[in-house]
Amino acid sequence: MNKSNRARFFAVSLLASCALMSQAALSDSPGLPGAATRHWTADNGNGTYSNPLFYGEFEDPDVIRVGSDYYLVGTTMHMNPAVEILHSKDLVNWELAGYCTNKLDLGPAYRLEAGNIYGRGIWAPCIRYHNGVFYIFSNVNGAGLQVFRSKSIYGPWEHNQLPGRHDLSVLFDDDGKIYIISGGGSPYPIEELTQDLHAFVTNSPRRQLVVPPGSRMGEGHHLYKIKGRYVDVSAMPGGSVDQMVAVADSIDGPWKIERMVESESLGVTSATPIHAQASDRGLWIHQGGMCDTPSGEWWCIIMSDHGSAGRMVSLVPVTWDNAFPLIGLPGNLRKAPNTWIKPNTGYTQEPKPTYIPDDNFDRGKLNPHWQWNHVPDDSAWSLTEKPGVLRLHALPATNFWTARNSLCQRPPGPESIMTVELETTGLTAGDNAGLALLSAPYAGIGVVKTTEGTTLQMFQGSGGGRRGGFGGSNAQARASIIAATNPPSRLWLRVHCNFDADEAVFSWSADGKSFTPLGDPFKTTFQLTTFQGVRPALFNFNTSGQPGGYADFDNYLVDEPRARGIEREIPLGKSVALTSGADGSFLAVDNRAGVLVNVPADSAEAKTRHARFQVVDLGKGRVAFKVSDGRFVSVAEAGVTLKDLAGKALGDSESFQWINLLRGDTMFMSLTNHRYLATKPNNPGAVTATATGPTPARKSGECFKWNIVD
Repeated sequence: MNKSNRARFFAVSLLASCALMSQAALSDSPGLPGAATRHWTADNGNGTYSNPLFYGEFEDPDVIRVGSDYYLVGTTMHMNPAVEILHSKDLVNWELAGYCTNKLDLGPAYRLEAGNIYGRGIWAPCIRYHNGVFYIFSNVNGAGLQVFRSKSIYGPWEHNQLPGRHDLSVLFDDDGKIYIISGGGSPYPIEELTQDLHAFVTNSPRRQLVVPPGSRMGEGHHLYKIKGRYVDVSAMPGGSVDQMVAVADSIDGPWKIERMVESESLGVTSATPIHAQASDRGLWIHQGGMCDTPSGEWWCIIMSDHGSAGRMVSLVPVTWDNAFPLIGLPGNLRKAPNTWIKPNTGYTQEPKPTYIPDDNFDRGKLNPHWQWNHVPDDSAWSLTEKPGVLRLHALPATNFWTARNSLCQRPPGPESIMTVELETTGLTAGDNAGLALLSAPYAGIGVVKTTEGTTLQMFQGSGGGRRGGFGGSNAQARASIIAATNPPSRLWLRVHCNFDADEAVFSWSADGKSFTPLGDPFKTTFQLTTFQGVRPALFNFNTSGQPGGYADFDNYLVDEPRARGIEREIPLGKSVALTSGADGSFLAVDNRAGVLVNVPADSAEAKTRHARFQVVDLGKGRVAFKVSDGRFVSVAEAGVTLKDLAGKALGDSESFQWINLLRGDTMFMSLTNHRYLATKPNNPGAVTATATGPTPARKSGECFKWNIVD
């Protein structure tokens, strides 16, 4: 690896990790279960949660409530098992319920035989529950609409197929009719399905959702009937796009349309975070389903792009305004808090991660979070031939892109280190076995066996040039870097992904302790060829045109250095200095005017007690700021003043939701208007409570850094 590139990559990781460790044990969420400290967990343990729900890819979410249970489904594209189903009791902590099918096998291309379904597969599922039966509808490009049904969310699932429909949603109406809306542009057809869901009703009235002049709708439909009114939620296609909502008193219309989300990025950049400029528009939340709780609250689970880690989902509150469901809170509609109070579901649960990716292959079955790239050949892999390891027999392939039986997982963000132990004594000439990142382009590290011996190599390849491409010259592996000749037959392979930089470093070890990096950092991307983020993959294929030997994999371990750190820390009871992330200015007290101001970092005021604030715990991640003379920071309309409570209790005016974004940035939401404290960059003066949310580059005065000063 180039020395300067390697230093830059690890500097970004080290900076985040050091900040994480320096402020550990300050959180108001003590005593978390061990797994919740090692793997990303949305639940903060103090009555709040932070987005994303899973710091790993989960696309095109749809959610329903059945009694006191919630179910969430998402896109799996070319991965198998297909159509992931999650279950929750509180909308924050989720667990895997299963998949609709173990194998989405609709022809040779689905098995990586004479073609592929990269970026096609099965996508945008719709989940519904009616008369004691769960239904999941999901389209497959070029194959048709798949209809799955089961009396139990855990299966087994029956299946039939209908003609394909783009980004569909289904509604079981009160009068017994079953409607399906689909399409990516107005007018959107609203068709009827037969009661057995095996056909479309051919003689039903012609219905359409027609967008009024001057309005817009998108794709990714979610159709509901709520309190007698029809509601269709859709998203404009793209990364920096909004979600829209259409409402009508009749399924026949007319439809009125409102913007449901407006320019809400939750601080996610369109460029990699370390390269974001002040003009960065960010990647906005869009395309998601919604549901209510028994207490009457409404919530939406909605996705947004996150660079090469893929698309992820966030849980955001919904406020009904003039009969329209809008994302956000009163006073700040169409925006969403990154941290907020957990939904009132009537259920209390301790924090737990949804995804624990580790696997030592000792259980006789795979960790259910593994997915195969395309449909596997079950005769060519085993957990029983040598108990305690995963054995992959090499099938013929020209390169990693075309290799069958590559076993994949999501890489957790914002940073993750995947390590696996590899035994190569079973390889034969032509075999290539190791650890790779499946994407387009792809890269990996592996052992290559020839008649002359073995070499350890890092390789890269272009992948297919288009969605569903057929390999060939546009999918060839590029020149490899040879790391070692005749390496030990037992070795450890590693890939370290940093999604703040969208880079990955491959390394290897002969003892599992000391690792040697290879090559320059691999640039990871989100692209539309696979239509997914990068996926760590275990592989073994043979380039001779014939089946080869076998490789044994063991102890797949995933380290998440930032699974829980400064994103969750609140320095309760401490005195802190607060500095603007935009210009480094300090928040300070203007005693004469009785207001909160920001002062230049090099000013005398920045070094006095007037720039110190005691963080008072109000519970549920909420705080008050007490200044040196005993007054409290208080919000009146948009102004921020200092208030002497004279022994009275703290109220909403003095209460702030402490909202930590990733990478150490913090925001303070006033409970009076659900807006955030803000300064004007490079313009010292009065602080206001006017910011509607974080700008992606976090340079507009709404994001702060904190440092303990006592």
